[in-house]
Parts: sequence; structure tokens; C-alpha cells
Amino acid sequence: MMALMFESSSLNISLPSFQERPSVQPDSSAFVADPELIRALETRATPVKCDADGVLFKQDDPAVGVYILQEGAATLTMTSHDGQLIFSVNAVPGSLLGLPALVSDKPYSLTATALAGAKVSFVSREHFLALVQSDPQLSLRMLQVLAAEVRTARQALNR
Repeated sequence: MMALMFESSSLNISLPSFQERPSVQPDSSAFVADPELIRALETRATPVKCDADGVLFKQDDPAVGVYILQEGAATLTMTSHDGQLIFSVNAVPGSLLGLPALVSDKPYSLTATALAGAKVSFVSREHFLALVQSDPQLSLRMLQVLAAEVRTARQALNR
């Protein structure tokens, strides 16, 4: 077994190498927001045409907004820097795609691909921030979505 070793006088941790770790399968429900949050975001949203499978955003691209999957399906994937699949999850209607990157002002950590026929809308960073500032209750609802994503990622890593 190839492993990374960290040693100090009080710490000895052994982690499996990347190749030995299986890809994780997070629960897609973690990305789903409550209907009130979706309705509020949709007031500032622009429809995205999805006639064929199409990439909404790519891993490591700058976060420019959040996508709402209203109908159909989308796939979220994460790959290592050498192109190995780390995980893939099928998003379900009601999912907010790209929320962690938008909130953290960091690049997208996943690639999102809308499948043919999906109904998707886009909320720009500017509209998103204006909405959050205008209604603090929406901030709490978004935090709940983010917390669910973190919890689900941790659970998937423990499997």
C-alpha cells in the first residue's frame, strides 16, 4: 500500500495515496434549495438554453453566478489535476449549481453540465449579492444549502 506519511513527535498519520481512494458519490439532495429561495432567485434569473448537453461552468473557471436547475438533470463532476475523476453526481430539480464558489469568491470547484432538455436559469454575481443584501432570511436559507453540501461531502468521504 502506497501511503503519504506525516510524522512529528506527537502526530503519526497515514493516508491512502490518491490512486487507492475510490471516487466518492455525494448525495444529490444536498444541492437542493427550499422553494422560497428558488422563487426569490428566479426573480433575478435569466433562462439558459439547453437544447443539447452543455457545460454551464468548468472546474477552476472564475465564479460569475449561480445556476438553478428547474427541470431535467445536470451532472456535477470533479477531477484531479491529472484528469482522474474524483466524483460525479447527478443534480436534481431545485439544485443550486455553483453556490459555494459564488459565496466564497473562488473559482468553481466542479464542472456542471446540463443535460439535453434541462430547464436552467442563471443569476449573476451582482444580482445574487443584491438579493442577499435585500433579504437577510435568504442568507440563512443559502447557508443551509451550503451546510448540506459540506455535510454530504464529509459523509461521502467517510464511506
